[in-house]
Amino acid sequence: MTEPAPQRLTVPQFMAMKKAGRKITMLTAYDYTMARLLDETGVEAILVGDSMSMVVQGHSTTLPVTLDEMIYHAEMVGRAVTRALTIVDMPFPSNHLGRYKAVENAGRILKETRCQAVKLEGGADQAEVIGALTSAGIPVVAHCGLRPQNVHLLGGYKVQRDHDRLLREAREAEQAGAFCVLLECIPAEFARELTATLSVPTIGIGAGDGCDGQVLVTNDMLGLTSGYVPRFVKPYADLKTTIKQAAEAFRDDVRSGKFPGPDQQFK
Repeated sequence: MTEPAPQRLTVPQFMAMKKAGRKITMLTAYDYTMARLLDETGVEAILVGDSMSMVVQGHSTTLPVTLDEMIYHAEMVGRAVTRALTIVDMPFPSNHLGRYKAVENAGRILKETRCQAVKLEGGADQAEVIGALTSAGIPVVAHCGLRPQNVHLLGGYKVQRDHDRLLREAREAEQAGAFCVLLECIPAEFARELTATLSVPTIGIGAGDGCDGQVLVTNDMLGLTSGYVPRFVKPYADLKTTIKQAAEAFRDDVRSGKFPGPDQQFK
């Protein structure tokens, strides 16, 4: 007998984890191989983040990545994942072109990628769009606090401390139909209060330990980041050093004639 296919986590099951008191884990992926590996670990959610603009493409912000590029990478991820809830960022400005265009853009993501939900930056200011998306049957994760797509308006990547605005944004996102709210770079006490206030799960990144779950950019988590690493990141490996050492060993073996050896050749 063949082993039954694993069941993908659904949006209702994801939401139920908050009530059950189960912490939620989320990591980013941008290609088939990494998505497959992460999915096999049992993380509850995989995010195809617009962080791809910086991590994969080498830009200094998340702004340059396009909708077509997000779909291209999300299709690889969606093909790899069999268990986790898979969420795709709506890149700038795909959710700011009116609710009908936003539904069209998000609809393309779901139709072309096998992924199950979208994430968009915004709360109160995006309530109409969130409502339109959910009315069309498209699950939405809202993103409050630091919003990287607003980096120029904010004047940089800064901790967000406007308590009343954060509370209003998160509440209105939930009321509009968001099934989850991501909280980025806000004081831990604010995040704890918001998590207690909302009935939907909160996912923190730089928001302390009071959230219902946590997300990190996988490259940061694996120690692959070059240059600045945010304070909220905890590297769980040092793959940057490992990869460089492996490449150097390969280089040396080729130059010295050790590779390919007898075991790597055909007779």
